[in-house]
Amino acid sequence: MQPSQEKFSDFRYGLAMELVYPPVITLAKTMFRVLDLKIEIDGAEHIPATGGAVLASNHVSYLDFIFCGLGAQPAKRLVRFMAKKSVFDNKVSGPLMRGMRHIPVDRDAGAASFRAATEALRRGEVVGVFPEATISESFTVKELKSGAVRLARTAKVPLIPMAVWGPHRLWTKGHKKDLSKRHVPVLIKIGQAIEMPKGTSPDALTATLKERLSGLLDSAQRAYPDKPSGPDDRWWLPAHLGGTAPLPEAAAV
Repeated sequence: MQPSQEKFSDFRYGLAMELVYPPVITLAKTMFRVLDLKIEIDGAEHIPATGGAVLASNHVSYLDFIFCGLGAQPAKRLVRFMAKKSVFDNKVSGPLMRGMRHIPVDRDAGAASFRAATEALRRGEVVGVFPEATISESFTVKELKSGAVRLARTAKVPLIPMAVWGPHRLWTKGHKKDLSKRHVPVLIKIGQAIEMPKGTSPDALTATLKERLSGLLDSAQRAYPDKPSGPDDRWWLPAHLGGTAPLPEAAAV
């Protein structure tokens, strides 16, 4: 067996040995069915069936990682998300995050987090990143950190943009969570991998990533089948689409 074949076999064996991730996925899908969420995934073919990849998504809710992970399911991939260390320190979420082999991000030790993510990518994992670093309260794409680009370039793997729209209606920053809300549409749009020509700066590539994320998000927002039920329900739409979410400048402040 060739070395590359051995590495792929080891990776498939590792997936078979997953003890935590598959039951969590099953539970999440059961909850989606109970709530009758209208989930639509577009562009899943852009996620490679094998090998490492960075999945870079916009960030509108506390549930985004669940739906971003769901977007990789048609490709039969498990996504290892980079998440704040405090989530791993929690007594409830910590064991789950470690069991699913997500990657803690300690802002005081960023090099170690970057190294762990790079090693995962080189092992053939898909690593999920929210390059805005925090939820966008304007429901537009904020300024991005360059980490997603640097990870993809360092590990020599594809950088794949993704947009999710809808889960913020269940739970987002500054609004009361409503995890019992039924029939909410959730749109997940995945774009083609971003080309990274040699010599292009990380800042330029990050600007390209922001442009691609903004395009995917705008497409999801305009295709979204639900409309606000009244004036008090316009909070979940961005201002440029007639909603009452703060403008990006105000949200940044």
